[in-house]
Amino acid sequence: MPAKHETVERDEIPPGTLYMLILKTLARSGELHGYEIASTIQAISQDVLQVEEGSLYPALQRMLIKGWVTAEWGVTRGNRRARYYRIAKLGRKQLAAEVLQFDRVIGAIQRVLQAG
Repeated sequence: MPAKHETVERDEIPPGTLYMLILKTLARSGELHGYEIASTIQAISQDVLQVEEGSLYPALQRMLIKGWVTAEWGVTRGNRRARYYRIAKLGRKQLAAEVLQFDRVIGAIQRVLQAG
């Protein structure tokens, strides 16, 4: 995390990667509520990536419908009601597919950038 006097330039989540980032965060951390998912992504990216609520919750809802995550209501440490998400078996398969696709695209972009 940067010191308080430092400003951090944040970037948008690259298009098509939000599902992958959420699934990977849940695979790594187990059960998290929405705010924890967003803050974990922000912390691990060293404040470069910021997931906005307006993107996160619709994505989580679509992932619930697709069967990639499950959710249960619970209570946070601050005694607030929150929906906790967990990656499902289908979500693990989707995560593997999305990581493969991401690696393929990144490799192709790197080859284009490095070509004379």
